[in-house]
Amino acid sequence: MASKKDKDDEISEMIETTLDETKSSVNKTANEARKEVPEYTKAVKEYQEETIQATKDIADSFLESQKQVISSSQSLWAPYYENMQYMYWSYWTPERTTENYTIAVSNVTDNSIAATRLANNFMFASLEAWRTTMRHARDNAIEFSRLNTNYAKTIQNQAKENLRNHRER
Repeated sequence: MASKKDKDDEISEMIETTLDETKSSVNKTANEARKEVPEYTKAVKEYQEETIQATKDIADSFLESQKQVISSSQSLWAPYYENMQYMYWSYWTPERTTENYTIAVSNVTDNSIAATRLANNFMFASLEAWRTTMRHARDNAIEFSRLNTNYAKTIQNQAKENLRNHRER
C-alpha cells in the first residue's frame, strides 16, 4: 500500500502534468492565432482599399452626373435667366447659379470623403481600444494569478503553523 506522501506526490505530479499540458495547449493556440495575424492585417488593408475606391467611385459618379445636370440646366434655363436678369435680379445669372451649384456639389463630395476618413479613423481607434483592452486583460489576469498564488501560499503557511501549534500542545 502506498504511503500518504507517495499518494500526495503522485497527485502533485498529476496536477503539474495537467497544468503543463494546459500551458502547452495555450501556447499552441497562441501560435496558431499568431499565424492568422497576416490574414487579419490583409483583410483590414483590403477593407480600407475597397472603402477608398468605393468613395472615389461614388465621388466620380456624382461629379459626372452633376456636370450633366449643370450642362442641361444651363442650356435649358439660360434664356429665361437672361430675361429675368434684365427684369428682376441682376445677381442671379446662369453663370452665378452654376457657380453656386458647383460649389455645393464640391462640398457634398468633400464631405463624403471626410465621412469615409472619419469612418476609417473610428475603425482604427476601435482597434487601438481593443489592443489596450487586451493589454489590461492580460495584465489583470497575471496580477490575479499572482494574488491567487500568494493567497494559496498564505493558506499553506497558516495551515503548517496551525499544525505545528497543534503538535506543540
